[in-house]
Amino acid sequence: MLLGIPFLFQFFDTLELSLSQQFTASDEQFMRRAIELAAQAESEGEVPVGAVLVKDGEIIAEGWNQSIGAHDATAHAEIQALRIAGQSLENYRLLDTTLYVTLEPCPMCAGALLHSRVKRIVFGAPDLKAGAAGTVLNLFEHQAAYHYATIECGLLEEECRSQLQAFFKRRRKEIKALKQEKRDSELK
Repeated sequence: MLLGIPFLFQFFDTLELSLSQQFTASDEQFMRRAIELAAQAESEGEVPVGAVLVKDGEIIAEGWNQSIGAHDATAHAEIQALRIAGQSLENYRLLDTTLYVTLEPCPMCAGALLHSRVKRIVFGAPDLKAGAAGTVLNLFEHQAAYHYATIECGLLEEECRSQLQAFFKRRRKEIKALKQEKRDSELK
């Protein structure tokens, strides 16, 4: 349960990304929706990550982490959004779409994004442990990649990072209290 969730983002404060891209008001609007979805994940006891998939300026799918509640390691926010969009469009190829996600995709999600042909991925906070869009590794630029996507990072980064940091700080405190409670009960 709570004890199984490691703290993955302990070095967030040390990373400085240089950003050359300019984000639009629409980009910010879609990322703000992803942040709202991340809060939904957190309210369900999940790691707060949210994703919004957009085509032609319209949201076609949304997702948030549901791995814990669904007992499904693949139920990441990105995967949830891809599944919904694929069903809605009756096609796994999600051409000319943009995914907004609060945390840099992991290798599993990066692979799914490549396979689904998402054109552009915009993420808020980097993932220093498992980021597969440039922070730890970059599957999108791998020589064997059969599809290429534009990767843009840092949109509302501080808000995305703060949301994750607050969650893990609280989670560590809860885990510490549970461990102390267990030790105390063993002494009785």
